Amino acid sequence: MWTISEVKAKGREAFKANYWKSVLVTFILSMVTGVAYSASSAGNTSGTETSTLDLTTSEQLAVLGILGGIIGIGLIIGLLIRIFIKNPLEVGCYNFFKKNVLNPPADLGAVKEGFSDFGHIFCTLFLRDLFNLLWTCLFIIPGIVKAYSYRMVPYIIKDNPELSATEVITRSREMMNGNKWKAFLLDLSFIGWILLSIITLGIAAFFWVGPYMNSTDAALYLELKDKQ
Repeated sequence: MWTISEVKAKGREAFKANYWKSVLVTFILSMVTGVAYSASSAGNTSGTETSTLDLTTSEQLAVLGILGGIIGIGLIIGLLIRIFIKNPLEVGCYNFFKKNVLNPPADLGAVKEGFSDFGHIFCTLFLRDLFNLLWTCLFIIPGIVKAYSYRMVPYIIKDNPELSATEVITRSREMMNGNKWKAFLLDLSFIGWILLSIITLGIAAFFWVGPYMNSTDAALYLELKDKQ
């Protein structure tokens, strides 16, 4: 049975053995995630006061049409970034951290491997995100629980390219059975580091906390894979 201290120690050791590359990969992952989120939410906060303007009906319809177009374009751009950039980079970055835990120092070329077998990665991560969304729409707590169930999907998809999208998700769920609560406690053990990141306006997150957590997550995957 794995312990939180052992998994964190493995992640920390791997991260420190390949410090600057781990920092760079974490930065790439954070930036592309932020860009995808920002693009998909573009327009949601614009034009909310149109009802207070003294406009004719036709003018109001025109304004609403423009705002709807802006929102639609933002959603489309966000979706395209997620499909063609964010998802492959997510798989590639996790692949880097996994390889770095296995045999540090890993090469940055591991990140590019996320763009191989693009169709399979797209389908798998699309289903993962869809399932997460549907569970979250029910209630917040089931959505969080399922997010932990699907946590290992980006790792499994590279280790088991022969599996279908649904099989990858099922494998992740099986690996996390009986481990979700402990994985939550593992994340909770970083609360002090997260507070430090907030206090330092994200500086600590980029140069220590983010790479440390990503490396620890990869160490957890390898631990569960061995046990399975």
